[in-house]
Amino acid sequence: MSGPTSDVILERMMALHPKIIDLTLDRVWRLLEALDNPQNDLPPVIHIAGTNGKGSTQAMIRAGLEAAGKSVHAYTSPHLARFHERIRVAGQLISEPDLTAVLDDCYAANGGVGITYFEITTCAALLAFARTPADFTLLEVGLGGRLDATNVIDKPALTIITPVSIDHQQFLGDTLEKIAFEKAGIIKRGVPCVVGPQQEAAMEVIEDVAARLGAPLIAHGQQWHVTEERGRLIYQDETGLCDPPLPNLPGPHQIQNAGAALAALRHLGMGDVAYEAAVGKAEWPARMQRLTSGTLAEAAPQAEIWLDGGHNAAAGKAIADTLTRLPERPTHLICGMLNTKDVTGYMRPLAGLAASLTAVSIPGEANTLPAADTSAAARSVGMTAGEAESVSQALARIVADDPMARVLICGSLYLAGAVLRENG
Repeated sequence: MSGPTSDVILERMMALHPKIIDLTLDRVWRLLEALDNPQNDLPPVIHIAGTNGKGSTQAMIRAGLEAAGKSVHAYTSPHLARFHERIRVAGQLISEPDLTAVLDDCYAANGGVGITYFEITTCAALLAFARTPADFTLLEVGLGGRLDATNVIDKPALTIITPVSIDHQQFLGDTLEKIAFEKAGIIKRGVPCVVGPQQEAAMEVIEDVAARLGAPLIAHGQQWHVTEERGRLIYQDETGLCDPPLPNLPGPHQIQNAGAALAALRHLGMGDVAYEAAVGKAEWPARMQRLTSGTLAEAAPQAEIWLDGGHNAAAGKAIADTLTRLPERPTHLICGMLNTKDVTGYMRPLAGLAASLTAVSIPGEANTLPAADTSAAARSVGMTAGEAESVSQALARIVADDPMARVLICGSLYLAGAVLRENG
């Protein structure tokens, strides 16, 4: 008789701890010890923290390494449509049999003791990586850094901190300095750290932590510079200049993410093939992703439909900057957010660019902000706002009035995941 599927085991794991987030490393260390410490058997690790841009930067580094002929493990969160997206083993999404095996092993080794869902599934990812040879391991922090379940690598090959901004204050602190300190917790003694563009207060904290640990910084504006010039990306550091095409991931904010990825690839000794692929071939769903096929696209064939999972004030500004670069077209938002986010801070940069906002509740998400609250927040920053029961209903209303509209579905990765599942 066949055993339980990965979905069944994941559901069991959800019941092991009453909180979704409970930042400490004690439970992780205990389980890793029971699993014979797989974190010590990984290929060279590149550990990535930051408020915005972690996933895009990781995707670019992976594209570059793989173009250079390297085999790469990659761990990211949250997933969009399926849990398997979180764990990429030697370049491929983890298979159902392999995922079931590592989840089962972790569940058994844990012995029913309290541990959060993210902690035990991170251990499962590390176990999967330890069992398969590869050239590099890319680990994306889940939340913060210092006490994140991924922060168990004694000597990574490289750490990266993408831009730090205000988010998750209830877990990381209520000032930029406190949040930066948590992110800087991934810095290890003597290990180089690539640092993306930072506000001055955050940079001072990162520099202090790095100095205390003797960790060389490879910092934007100091050791490397990146800009856009004449339709090319211009990157320069102490080893010279390179000018690959602009990133295929949309948005001006991807320039700085590409810079961090190139800084990492240069440090690792990669060449031009890697640099070109990093900016030209990286794919990262739900980051200003254009939906050109699927159920939703077919329901509005003349509309231009975009999907983005950014959810904080910095993400709102990045989306606004991206929209201003697109050809002029009436833009309507379909927005669903979590009740833990700075909703007005997210919406404020978008207020002058959107013809309307239709609020939805995120399906199946206990922490969704009710659609009525989302629409009220939109009106508070000057938007024309209404509500709908679902994304498909909202889309139908928008295109009934304007078949040629640009529609951006936005506000949460959890909403983006629901949309990708619905779109097929």
